[in-house]
Amino acid sequence: MRPPRFSTATSFHTDLKSRIKNYFTEKNLEPTGNGSLYFKAILFVVLFVAVYVHLVFFTPFWAIALLEAILLGGLASAIGFNVMHDGAHGSFSQKSWVNDLAGVTINFLGANVFMWKTKHNVAHHSFTNVADHDDDMNARPFLRLNPTQKHFKIHKYQHKYFLFVYGLLYLYWVFVTDYKKYVQKRVGSVPIQKMTFNDHVSFWGFKVTNLLLFVALPIYTVGFMPWLVGFLVFGVSTGVFLSVVFQLAHSLEETEFPLPTEANKLEDEWAVHQLRTTANFATDNKILSWFVGGLNFQVEHHLFPNISHVHYPAISKIIKETCREYNIPYLEHPKMRLAFASHVNHLKHLGNSY
Repeated sequence: MRPPRFSTATSFHTDLKSRIKNYFTEKNLEPTGNGSLYFKAILFVVLFVAVYVHLVFFTPFWAIALLEAILLGGLASAIGFNVMHDGAHGSFSQKSWVNDLAGVTINFLGANVFMWKTKHNVAHHSFTNVADHDDDMNARPFLRLNPTQKHFKIHKYQHKYFLFVYGLLYLYWVFVTDYKKYVQKRVGSVPIQKMTFNDHVSFWGFKVTNLLLFVALPIYTVGFMPWLVGFLVFGVSTGVFLSVVFQLAHSLEETEFPLPTEANKLEDEWAVHQLRTTANFATDNKILSWFVGGLNFQVEHHLFPNISHVHYPAISKIIKETCREYNIPYLEHPKMRLAFASHVNHLKHLGNSY
């Protein structure tokens, strides 16, 4: 399946890029991360290691252990949001080796950064919300996230059970979909780049390392059943945290799900397409923004994925003003609960429509 083409770029995107470039020039800033990001990255990694060590080697009373397993899932998500995500986009640091190091944190957590870059950087960022091309819209057959996807009777209830599905997505990602992509050599309709010898070694080496750290060693130290319960709590928590944050940016009542024409062309230019398919939420909530790595500023991220999230609050004002001048929609929810409600309504609508 050939990827669709976007319409010819207009002056909007050129003007917007110019304004953002001028902002960094005038402020004498680099668009990559800064000291506050590096401190946060170190903090999350250290906390994750500390909680892991306490759970595996100094296992507390079961109720506390379950709370720590949830906390470990939150810290794994925070590392993904703040460290891996910026690193994989090349925005964590000016140094490529530091970006590579930040990106590879996802490998220790069980996934694979090579596969992620095709799934996220290429497929999702290029063809946001476009059926059969944006793999982030694929939770079939359990969820219908895009109106062009096949409807099953179970979808009538998806707005009630979707969190259970989200809870399984991280485990499914680590233990199934990465291997599926590896064998099929594609992510949805998008082929992955040819893997080098080092890529193959990295894929299998980190998969084995993850199994040793999160399966074999904990079973040895705490026993099979305690490990199974704790690991499931950790995995489900991680899945819910990751899925909710990403879905609140795209699977909403307000976002569009464009289809290519018969000539395999999309109606809008790339930048406008991003604005019609992406929404922000709770951008005034500084604590939430800090934890989710600015991914509640999803509009800014999709328009400028190579800019670190630490700059999103500042450049959002420029983007919003430019959209207003060009009469282009800028989608946002002031509160996270409103975005969550919109997501539930979207699921309910798709569950009842054919």
